[in-house]
Amino acid sequence: MTDVPSRTLRLAKLTVALVPIAILSACGQAGIVKGPPLDRLPVVPGAMVVAQSTQCDRGSNPYCAVQIVVVDSAYRSSKDLVDAEHLWIHKHGWQGVPGDIGDERAAVSPDQTLHVTYGTADGDLRGIDLGWIHRSPQIADALSRTLFAHTAAMSVMLETGSA
Repeated sequence: MTDVPSRTLRLAKLTVALVPIAILSACGQAGIVKGPPLDRLPVVPGAMVVAQSTQCDRGSNPYCAVQIVVVDSAYRSSKDLVDAEHLWIHKHGWQGVPGDIGDERAAVSPDQTLHVTYGTADGDLRGIDLGWIHRSPQIADALSRTLFAHTAAMSVMLETGSA
């Protein structure tokens, strides 16, 4: 049985350790769209963002995506957290679509302007390691820290558009 106070203390220490990397980098250079607004993404109540980064593509179709790591000590596992997020996001009218890799889930907003991909910390770390998906070093580090702290965590990437 897990000691709740020590689990809460580990989560608090994890949060403090991740605060320096939770600063959102701006993508506002000429021709680059800023990252989508996180306040439009329904996240399960009680969950907390412990890391945040913006990844930009300056190619022919420039865009920025916001990547976050979400934790919630109310869940026993990352899979439980992702399952709860899946139900929560659909309750708010988001439509399910295939994820980038088998371990991920994805959805588009009711107005089709936002696309979210989310998965367990260990699933996305595996995808990063195998080169199937790309996440910023800050996000990969935060996912790794949550895994070693035995904290329920998910990796989330929010992009503008439906694909």
